[in-house]
Amino acid sequence: MQAQGVQLIPSSEEIMKILTRTAAFREGHFVYPNGKHTAHYFQMPLAFRYYDTARVLAVALSRKFRVERDIASQLPKISIISPASGGIPVAFGVRDALNAEQIYWAEQENGKRAFRQYVNQGEINPCIIVDDIIRSGHAIEETVELVRALGAPIIGCGAIVRFTSAPDSIAGVPIKSLVEFDEKYYDSAEACMDCKKGSSEEHVRF
Repeated sequence: MQAQGVQLIPSSEEIMKILTRTAAFREGHFVYPNGKHTAHYFQMPLAFRYYDTARVLAVALSRKFRVERDIASQLPKISIISPASGGIPVAFGVRDALNAEQIYWAEQENGKRAFRQYVNQGEINPCIIVDDIIRSGHAIEETVELVRALGAPIIGCGAIVRFTSAPDSIAGVPIKSLVEFDEKYYDSAEACMDCKKGSSEEHVRF
């Protein structure tokens, strides 16, 4: 009798169920600080507050990298890098799943993305950049430039969720994700369908 296959990477539908159950994904009428309106909102840290959920998401994303022969051949001498604080739980989870040697995260300093002091040229292993969500791709692009300036090659890039309006590759490296989400933004209240319906607004901070 044929053994039932084990699903190593949950489907997009299963990931969305996890994000909905943990309130990391919400539906409604949301207004961003830049004035844009949308009917959906992701607050990914709410999913990563639970160890079991964080583990499932991080391990699933790590498997997308492990199947790449070029990445697998360089383990464990790679680094995992997060573009900002929101991606740090993802970076630690992926680092643990891949047994990677290094982990770094960038921060905003004087309006510019940077690593902490004393991260020097040539110290960073070939790296995988990961984030919790990629909305526009700007943070990833800035991190790529930061990493390249320090002489480290980029061998992978990914996130739990990638908006389809964001790039699907960066620096020639495909962006891997567990969910491809087709988000719709309205630039103003006049253009927003929920505003036209009179739906109440919820202002979000990020």
